[in-house]
Parts: sequence; C-alpha cells; structure tokens
Amino acid sequence: MLQLTPQMTLFLSVNYADFRKGIDALVSLCQQKLNQDPFSGALFAFTNRGRTAIKLLIYDGNGGDPF
Repeated sequence: MLQLTPQMTLFLSVNYADFRKGIDALVSLCQQKLNQDPFSGALFAFTNRGRTAIKLLIYDGNGGDPF
C-alpha cells in the first residue's frame, strides 16, 4: 500500500512514457527529462500515450542485495 503524506513531493510527467520499457527507463526519464533524483523519496507519476494508465515510481530505500 502506498501512503501519501503532506511532506511528500509529487512529480507528474506531462509527456507520455513508453510502458513497454522497464524501471530503468523510468529512472532515466526522472534524471534526464525532469532533472530530478529518482532516489530522493519523491513520487514520480507517468502516463501512457492514451492516458488510460499510470505508473508510479518511488524509492523507499528497500533495494535488493547487489550481486
């Protein structure tokens, strides 16, 4: 479950994202197009071309173990 707090920053991309791409592509969009750090704890929202779906990206600090 996602809990939104009043202190949380939300970024909404006005351009659509290609949902066939994975999480790395969304991280790249955050860095290159929005000029934001995707690991800052902010919530990033992306829509598909038809504006019928959304993907949310948020880093909660619980990443997996490196190989």
